[in-house]
Amino acid sequence: MSAPSDDGLAGFGYKQELERTLGNFHTFAAGISYISILTGTFQLFYFGFSFGGPAYWWSWPMVFVGQLMVALSFAELAAHYPVAGSIYNWSKRLGSPHVAWLAGWMMLTASIVSIAAVALAYQITLPQISSFFSFSGDSAVNAVILGTVLILFTTLVNAWGVKLMARINSAGVFIELIAAVLLIIALAVNITRGPEVVMQTNNTGADQPWGYFGAFLVASLASTYVMYGFDTASSLGEESHDPRKNAPKAILRALIASFVIGGLILLLALMAVADINNPQIATGGLQFIVLDVLGSTIGTIFLLAVVIAITVCNLAVQSASIRMMFAMGRDNNLPAGKHLARVSPKTKTPVVPAIVSGVIAVLILVVNVGQPQIFTVITSIGIIMIYLAYLLVTVPMLVKRLRGQWPPP
Repeated sequence: MSAPSDDGLAGFGYKQELERTLGNFHTFAAGISYISILTGTFQLFYFGFSFGGPAYWWSWPMVFVGQLMVALSFAELAAHYPVAGSIYNWSKRLGSPHVAWLAGWMMLTASIVSIAAVALAYQITLPQISSFFSFSGDSAVNAVILGTVLILFTTLVNAWGVKLMARINSAGVFIELIAAVLLIIALAVNITRGPEVVMQTNNTGADQPWGYFGAFLVASLASTYVMYGFDTASSLGEESHDPRKNAPKAILRALIASFVIGGLILLLALMAVADINNPQIATGGLQFIVLDVLGSTIGTIFLLAVVIAITVCNLAVQSASIRMMFAMGRDNNLPAGKHLARVSPKTKTPVVPAIVSGVIAVLILVVNVGQPQIFTVITSIGIIMIYLAYLLVTVPMLVKRLRGQWPPP
């Protein structure tokens, strides 16, 4: 029988190597910072609006309904299997080693691509705060410079140890949540039109072969980009206190809070902007609306909060990537698995995966520096691979449930 302190880890064939230091709020913060309401909504609002007009807002509740089904499944799995590299270990127990290998590689690749994608969000926000952050006249080159600085920071923090990561992450999430609520209030005070604005399409489907339906499908990528990553709360299961109890709650709370707060920000922004037909909305996005509605001083303060949100979001995304790399390396499902699964006796964290994930993420940015569509290309790849990895968990789980083999004893 395994010791109670390891939450049954020995029952899965592993020994406790990572340090259990994360409490209830730390676990919740990990999930919500990966989703990161302010990062996702501010990063791709321009994309959703330009392709679908104000009516693209309806993709937000639609994506939430689908993701809530996934989150409920993940919450159930987190209670049974509180192990690092959640998606990988869950698919291993629901499907087969082959399915787990594919899911793990898919999720690991998507997570590292997501590190690069989130880092690009600096470019959409920092230059609007100050021209100091415009190091190059080429926006793609400037995005790579800013993104590389962010990845270097998150790599150092993650390599230093989970305690420092958790403290920075929790503080950032606290600031993000307060800023998000204040932003909702500030936008609500300045509304100029009713909620019927979300019925306007701005004729965005005119050039689409499927009409507005086609335009809406493309625009919905903006919402699908935000609402994933809640499984991070479980991926830190080997470093959390009482993960069987805390992780399932954190998964659901992170998704629901993000849906409510993010949905209100998007809706009220559309209701508050002075001219809903202003072409700058499709290029400047939410950043433009915030500065337009609240003015440069107050607007800049909120944009600073967005920068903090982007920073902790990237921190959480890389943390999840590290745990996935550690979990797969431990099972020799990655090259040089022994080195990837080594936990530093000093920092109590896998240092090599932190460095490897950071270096690969920077290389992804550099390789795409000549791409004018760098933002769309990288984020789209990240979205598609994450959702495919999720399917490799939910489909085997459904099969087991239909066969009466779930839940396990």
